[in-house]
Amino acid sequence: MEIEQLRRGTLSRLTEIFGPWLPLSVLNQSAQGANSRKRTFPVSLTFWAFLSQVLNPGSACREIVRKVQVWSVQHQQAMPDSGTSAYCQARARLPLERLEQLHEHLSLKLVSRAGVTELWQGHRVKVIDGTGLSMPDTSANQKAYPQPATQKAGCGFPVAKIVGCFCLASGALLHWVQGTLKDHDFRLFQGLLTTFQKGEIVLADRGFCSYGNLAALLQKGAGAVMRLHHFRKLDWRVGQRLGRRDRLISWPKPQLQTDVWTKEQWTQLPEQIPLRLVEVRVALPGFRTQRIVLVTTLLDANKYTSAQLGELYFRRWAVELFFRDIKITLSMDVLRCQTPAMIQKEIAMHAIAYNLIRALMQDISQSYQIPSSRLSFKGTVDALRQWSELFQTSRVDAGRARKIRSWFYYTIATDPLIVRPNRSEPRAVKRRPKNFRLLTKPRHQMIVERCRKWSQKPANHALN
Repeated sequence: MEIEQLRRGTLSRLTEIFGPWLPLSVLNQSAQGANSRKRTFPVSLTFWAFLSQVLNPGSACREIVRKVQVWSVQHQQAMPDSGTSAYCQARARLPLERLEQLHEHLSLKLVSRAGVTELWQGHRVKVIDGTGLSMPDTSANQKAYPQPATQKAGCGFPVAKIVGCFCLASGALLHWVQGTLKDHDFRLFQGLLTTFQKGEIVLADRGFCSYGNLAALLQKGAGAVMRLHHFRKLDWRVGQRLGRRDRLISWPKPQLQTDVWTKEQWTQLPEQIPLRLVEVRVALPGFRTQRIVLVTTLLDANKYTSAQLGELYFRRWAVELFFRDIKITLSMDVLRCQTPAMIQKEIAMHAIAYNLIRALMQDISQSYQIPSSRLSFKGTVDALRQWSELFQTSRVDAGRARKIRSWFYYTIATDPLIVRPNRSEPRAVKRRPKNFRLLTKPRHQMIVERCRKWSQKPANHALN
């Protein structure tokens, strides 16, 4: 009943577009507990309102309340108060477990719908990387996610670090582990080891390359392709020669146990593991010739050639684009919630919103038989904002709704990304920032200091 009521509301267009990918029963009212009472913002309305806020970066809570007020007037119901307190309290009551359940259902659906042609050598590839997220400078956030030590007190912002696991075929965010700025990506990776399954391949950079991680993946029956860590000594004279700069070697178990592993976990790891070292040469016009050394658990040189391994590792760059989509396009780069509990929910909502867009792109890709990598994530989000109004007006007519969805898919499918092979873009900004002073003290102290300087400056007429 709650979901059907929402379908008739202002936010119904999101329910019509994304409803088929989500188990809407998860959003029903609880039988007892915090979400059992009949409220102005029930669980379902709060979720779709929160989702609308994430899909429209910059939308304030006040704007969401205005949407609910418009819906109330349209259906001749009591209009809620103009304040944002009720909506903010409803978001605080939104159970994190339900958001995680929705995300898990959606990510599994995305992975299961990925075609066989999108697999690499019959394997499902998961790509790993870490990133940082900024958030409001509140005492609660500072306690949970301390700011960088190089920043002065009152002049920095709390920073959370996450290590995400993406499906390379669909681009879906499958899992993530959250920590502080002091937690290295290598340490957070331990929380993802239980998510890998037999036959999968883990693709990561050299920050995750270690004996412990590779041994743990081998025990689970999962493969790995990583860049060799720069601290590892390289000697091409040892091991069995499989080809030019292609060696079958064995890594012994280190004598010293790091604090990342418990004693029980460390003792369960094998004394040595067989690995393969492959050197990949990068020789492209306009680029300096580079040599990259990969370490992999894929030992069959005939089935997995060095060229194929090199091409797979170069696809690791896709994870940078995935993080760009969710951090820049959906504005997860700077979170907005004031407490650590709400920060976790905000990250979960961004993951759900990101995967919903990926599900939409996957549906378009399969309908028009084009690779999902040729579809623009931002272009899909922009089209969704413009076309979503039509889904609400055509809901009562099933035939017209299917026709509008077909047109909607057509506009996205016929505007693919331009193929730019071997494109190189430096991480540099051309436009200069405005010439404002940087905070070197808390803001209220800077204001006092500025006022004192202005009060001591002589007037213009006094100089004559």
